[in-house]
Amino acid sequence: MAATKHLIEHLIIFTRYPQPGQAKTRLIPALGAEGAAALQRQMTEHTLKQVQTLLNRRSISTTVWFAGTENPEVDRQQMQAWLGSAWCYCPQSAGNLGNRMAYAVQAAFGMGAQRVVVIGTDCPSLGAEQLAQAFQILATHDLVLGPAVDGGYYLIGLSRMIPTLFTNIAWSTSEVFQQTVTAAKQVNLSIGYLATRADIDRPEDLPIWETVRQGITPPAISVIIPTLNEAHRISALIQAILPQGQLPRPNQATESTNTNLEIIVVDGGSQDDTVTLAQQSGAIVLSAPTGRAQQMNQGAQIAAGSILLFLHADTRLPADWIADVQATLSRLHVVAGAFELHIDGQEPGLRWIEWGVKWRSRLLQLPYGDQALFLKAETFHQLGGFPALPIMEDFVFVRQLRSIGHIAIVPRAVTTSARRWHKLGILKTTLINQLVIGAYLLGVSPDRIARWYRQDGSGRRS
Repeated sequence: MAATKHLIEHLIIFTRYPQPGQAKTRLIPALGAEGAAALQRQMTEHTLKQVQTLLNRRSISTTVWFAGTENPEVDRQQMQAWLGSAWCYCPQSAGNLGNRMAYAVQAAFGMGAQRVVVIGTDCPSLGAEQLAQAFQILATHDLVLGPAVDGGYYLIGLSRMIPTLFTNIAWSTSEVFQQTVTAAKQVNLSIGYLATRADIDRPEDLPIWETVRQGITPPAISVIIPTLNEAHRISALIQAILPQGQLPRPNQATESTNTNLEIIVVDGGSQDDTVTLAQQSGAIVLSAPTGRAQQMNQGAQIAAGSILLFLHADTRLPADWIADVQATLSRLHVVAGAFELHIDGQEPGLRWIEWGVKWRSRLLQLPYGDQALFLKAETFHQLGGFPALPIMEDFVFVRQLRSIGHIAIVPRAVTTSARRWHKLGILKTTLINQLVIGAYLLGVSPDRIARWYRQDGSGRRS
């Protein structure tokens, strides 16, 4: 289970012994001293069950850092009697929360860890899948944060020790998360974000615990959205993805028991508020080098869903799309699927493009990325993800899919923006797109094609 030897990845768990009158004191008015201590006990045990699930899948080391009285050895004995001797226990240091976390994180790095994640036991909707996501994010980012509904964070992870993240923070206030982000940006850290979740700190938070006790179901579908300067549309897009257009409840982020999905936004260096708005909308948010293939692959790397759906930021899914996706992939010999295409514009030429897309997709099994390609996660990883190309990544990937099975087209359409066709004109854009495909098939390098494509500025095939 736990280990005293620190591996590359190390998980720190902050908790305390459930002593009545000292544990979950803000809940004592609602639960009484004994009841608040009992909740502390239950949530700690629940958290360690999630950690144990993670340890069964991943080679990491763990340390339980406990707060208690002025006699750490007595406290350690109490912790061992309660939780067992398999865990490694350390007493928390003196000082505020920042000082105590910094001390524990520095100790982990000092023992050889290369990626360190810190959690408490107050966020019961945090499961093994999300902990694994945090470590995966740290493989490509300096920092990962799990924002809490109350303005704090339920998880912080680092790929190296950064003391400024733990100083000059107004702990136990609604400013903690934003102050930490600001401090990270001041030293140019790359940041990945998990979905927003709720801690159980106040009496009004107690229904969250009752919901979680009924069981946490991993998301069935992960929607992965590559973005670049999409602040004007990202919030509405995330809201529209969810059934009935409802935003996720704060305690469940995008993992509602009804929707059973997660939304992962992978930003390619936006200069606007895309990242902030996506995070506020409840999505898991990552940053990646600009390039749709890299962005989508990075999102797929941390996705917990058994089904992956790749969605362009300017494309809207139809109503009841979840049932369409699940039904399509349940069909025999189907390895992937996509939707028909509707372009948001009134020009008659756009209807001809839609007609051509429909028959190309059905007869040739060649849907493109703006048709919301979806497939099982195991199939995606079996093929190695999207090829690392500056252009044509969806075209090449779909041809690989076509070689191993059938690509089904849902007889309902996604709606995509006509902005690129409007920019250059319908005929010119269509001709350029076909020339791009022809050049690729004739052996012209994708790098050269991408340079032509960027100079032209059309940015879309059909």
